[in-house]
Amino acid sequence: MHDEARRSFRAPRSIFWTALVLRILTITVAHTYRVRVFQDHFQFGWEMGRVARALVTGYGYADPFVGHTGPTAWVPPLYPLLMAGVFKIAGVYTALSAWILLAMNSVFSAAIAPAIYEIAARCYSRRVAMWAAWLWALYPAALQYAVHWIWEMSLTAMLFSFVLVLALRMRRIGEGADPGQGQTWARWALFGFLWGLMALSNSSLLLFLPACGLWILAGGQKSSVARAGLAVVIFLAVIGPWIWRNWRVFHAFVPLRSNLGAEFYAGSGPGSNGFPFVATLPIVERDPEVLRYKQMGEMAWVREQGAKARVYIAANPAHYALITLNRIYFYWVSVPHPDQRSRGGDLVRELNYCFLSVTGWLGLLLSVRNRVLGAWLFAWAFLLLPLTYYFVTVNARFRHSLEPLIAILTVYLFQSARPRRREAA
Repeated sequence: MHDEARRSFRAPRSIFWTALVLRILTITVAHTYRVRVFQDHFQFGWEMGRVARALVTGYGYADPFVGHTGPTAWVPPLYPLLMAGVFKIAGVYTALSAWILLAMNSVFSAAIAPAIYEIAARCYSRRVAMWAAWLWALYPAALQYAVHWIWEMSLTAMLFSFVLVLALRMRRIGEGADPGQGQTWARWALFGFLWGLMALSNSSLLLFLPACGLWILAGGQKSSVARAGLAVVIFLAVIGPWIWRNWRVFHAFVPLRSNLGAEFYAGSGPGSNGFPFVATLPIVERDPEVLRYKQMGEMAWVREQGAKARVYIAANPAHYALITLNRIYFYWVSVPHPDQRSRGGDLVRELNYCFLSVTGWLGLLLSVRNRVLGAWLFAWAFLLLPLTYYFVTVNARFRHSLEPLIAILTVYLFQSARPRRREAA
């Protein structure tokens, strides 16, 4: 019975392969690998692409914008290093490199489907699991970041989904009273390793780490605390080399990335309205602000931007409160597109984006009300993952890590609907 229950959590292989083939076909047929050459291929990975180019051309982990501006910690290193490896093999900013990177994104995105299946099968039912996994595999909005964006969203969403699967396994959700592995040393070690990779991919998700770890510990024994200590050691071992590199290069403690002050000023300084219209730094090599950034160095320039942001917010607290509310609204309803030519097209996009936010929240509330095992873990994810974006900056892609959960909760909401019975006359 235990082996049968364990097998029931495994998604049919056809879901993964269908999701992957659909994404690869989209890249190839729609030519999404053809990246615009505007601003010297800046849309080819943006800051991460620039850093990858610097790595391959001998300048080290540097130059995130334009020209040779020196060492950087603007973005975490996992995806830029992945890009640099592809550039080394297939060329810098080539169409082949773009195709390979988007194909890798497609693998990451397709791998989320079986994770969705297991999460839903453990917490809800096989029927919800099947519908949610196929929704992720086939729904166009679920694959857009994999096939269009050379960035870390698909990788981060995959790692986050794997962490949720591991957390449910460690709490043995869905396994009943049958003996299981639970919180083994190996699983806690894997937990620390996955969170280390996630920190090096998108450190904003670390707000969820304590809640996730404590939720797992709440279902374990006293011996689990020592095993959790192993997870901490492995987590620090994964991120430690990056922290040491930053200390040696900048002579400052930069845990994961350096750009908070700059993003804070761009998102909350004078003229801000809750979301960024332009890049944090102009992509013009002779621009005065770019020259200041190069002359001062990244650490000093970012600290100055952060100080300016704090001064402005202290003088304009009402404005900051208003744009914070705007960011909360934009995170769940959709960030407007300033260059959208058709208001009707923008409205359709917003309705599609907002609909899933509403159904996701309703599905979560229903799960908590029905005391679904795992519901509170999902609730903490909904509460904590957006926090940084509420107070600093916001973009539609920042919700992507939550979208696997949103798919599950949306399906659960509609599968739970029952027609009202007519009262007997």
